[in-house]
Amino acid sequence: MSSNSVPGVNLSDHQVMPVIGLGTGDFQSTAEAVKTAVIEAIKVGYRHLDCASVYGTEQPLGEAIDEALKLGLIGSRDELFITTKLWFTDCHSDRVVPALKKSLGLLKLEYLDLYLIHLPVSSKTEDSGIYPSKENIEPLDVKGVWGAMEECEKLGLTKSIGVSNFPVRTLESLLSVATVPPCLNQVEMNPTCQQKELREYCKEKGILVTAYSPLGAPGTGWGNNRIVDNEILIEIAKSHGKSVAQVALRWLYEQGVSFVPKSYNKERMKQNLEIFDWSLTQNDLDKISQIKQIRLNQENPLFPYVA
Repeated sequence: MSSNSVPGVNLSDHQVMPVIGLGTGDFQSTAEAVKTAVIEAIKVGYRHLDCASVYGTEQPLGEAIDEALKLGLIGSRDELFITTKLWFTDCHSDRVVPALKKSLGLLKLEYLDLYLIHLPVSSKTEDSGIYPSKENIEPLDVKGVWGAMEECEKLGLTKSIGVSNFPVRTLESLLSVATVPPCLNQVEMNPTCQQKELREYCKEKGILVTAYSPLGAPGTGWGNNRIVDNEILIEIAKSHGKSVAQVALRWLYEQGVSFVPKSYNKERMKQNLEIFDWSLTQNDLDKISQIKQIRLNQENPLFPYVA
């Protein structure tokens, strides 16, 4: 599938973003594996690439973009939509702009298309692990940090700004102080975590929802197989001659959200793009609406704060 075949979605600030992107939320793959996967993704038609400072994938993604330009896979950097995220250790008003500049250095880019606050919390000090200890979690200075995000946009370091993992209560706080409202909220979403209330709120406020872990994040070290092993989705997939992953992604597309599946397998990357020329039936949608709902990482100390 060519990149021209991937539909675009309009953000509230009038940017157009490809509805599907390649996620790189993975703490197990080597930098070389990430670089190779991104190049293959660009070859098969992906133009939205999603990363984050905490993933450690900014540098290999930047190297892959360089290689793609040299190989002529893209004519210019402007053909790509690049997203990265501000980690909670930098969620302080004086650290946001420096953090973005550091990310741009690793990505070898002059600007981002989208910069997101990764989590609706800050930390008092840096922990040695990925997640903070409970005593180091502190409430996000919404006004100060978002003001710094707006400054990133004013400086031309990013075209758009948004959030990730923000529940309705934190979005309400943000919208009460924002001069530039967030254009997007990236959250866990899939047929087993449908986020109905949050989606309704975001739609009302003109905030696009992007689904991470749209396939349950199997093979990442922190996800599971609850999507690919779901009997309802398996039955629907058989009836359409599709894979379970294709059914899950098609369902997301029909919900009006965008999504960033993480797969470094070339054939699965291709299959994940082959969801735009068929539809689910109303009976399929009714069955999916009855799937038992469950969230990832409920033992995570950040879980009470996130959407």
